Amino acid sequence: MAPSQATQVPNQDWLRTYYFLRFAVSTIWVLLAFTLGRDMPPLASGLLVAYPAWDALANYLDASRSGGLAGNKSQMLNFVVSIVTAVAVASALGHGPHDVLRVFGIWAFLSGLFQLVTGIRRWKAYGAQWAMILSGAQSGLAGIFMLKQAAGTEAVGIANIAPYAAFGAFYFLVSAVSLTISGARRRSKILAA
Repeated sequence: MAPSQATQVPNQDWLRTYYFLRFAVSTIWVLLAFTLGRDMPPLASGLLVAYPAWDALANYLDASRSGGLAGNKSQMLNFVVSIVTAVAVASALGHGPHDVLRVFGIWAFLSGLFQLVTGIRRWKAYGAQWAMILSGAQSGLAGIFMLKQAAGTEAVGIANIAPYAAFGAFYFLVSAVSLTISGARRRSKILAA
């Protein structure tokens, strides 16, 4: 554990902003995946590499506001796994969509586990982390589902990954709104005292 509570978690304003940012980027990614990405393979390839790369950057930004990667082991592991995933997806693109989906399945499982741990750790400081905890658990299950699809013979593509990103966007929005509401309640109690 890090030496103090202040280095373990970011301030609530940052965390709310971070969740809104994650929601916005994921939503844009999903819209591009379901529209242009379906008909433009080069764009789909770029989106598939960009998604875990963005996740790595987002984990780094968040950890840097909350004590650094060394003080946030679950985010450090998520950062590393996401970088490895971006490279692995770029490599798997040459082998076919089933291999890409397999890489995403492994990543969804691992990153979900790390997100779950981060949410549990932050619960003590903020509450309002239930959506992140649920999202982490669902990400793990989605990873298992993607691995099952990747092992099958049906055609797969970016449309098999976009729902995963859409659920992630939803959970980030719920988390941001939950923090906004809990922060407003906390401020009103302070003003009423």
